[in-house]
Amino acid sequence: MEGVAERAGTGKASLYRRWPTRMELTLDAVRHAMPDPAAPRDTGSFRNDVLACLRENADALAGPAGQALRGLLGDAMADEQRMRALRAGSQGSGTTAMAEIARRAVARGEVHPAAVTRIRLEVAHSLLRQRFLFAGAPIDDAVLLDIVDGVVVPLFTER
Repeated sequence: MEGVAERAGTGKASLYRRWPTRMELTLDAVRHAMPDPAAPRDTGSFRNDVLACLRENADALAGPAGQALRGLLGDAMADEQRMRALRAGSQGSGTTAMAEIARRAVARGEVHPAAVTRIRLEVAHSLLRQRFLFAGAPIDDAVLLDIVDGVVVPLFTER
């Protein structure tokens, strides 16, 4: 916190008023560095929208945000209360992006509305997080293409 306060030209007390813990500060910084989940890029097709979304997230995870997230997870893993707080503070961003992508795909007639379920909306980013946590970053394009073409598109388009 001292280093952050120094770089920001403020005191630690100011930081602690806004972010009571180092974890909250780091989580907020990671959220800020990630793509806006409410406004995923619109490429005109479901497949390309999902691919663009995953690429943007993978690129962000390959940088400082990913390093901070790994450190945050490392700190939180030893403390169940911290893990609960981390889960509560990080839920839904991938699902939010996928919901918007699916909404547009339904409107274009690419995806049937019945195919849009909560669990299906979670799949793409869950697989991305799995790769990030256990295979490391950067996540190459071949993996992203496999997630999109081998899992996500069939999940939403095959009956």
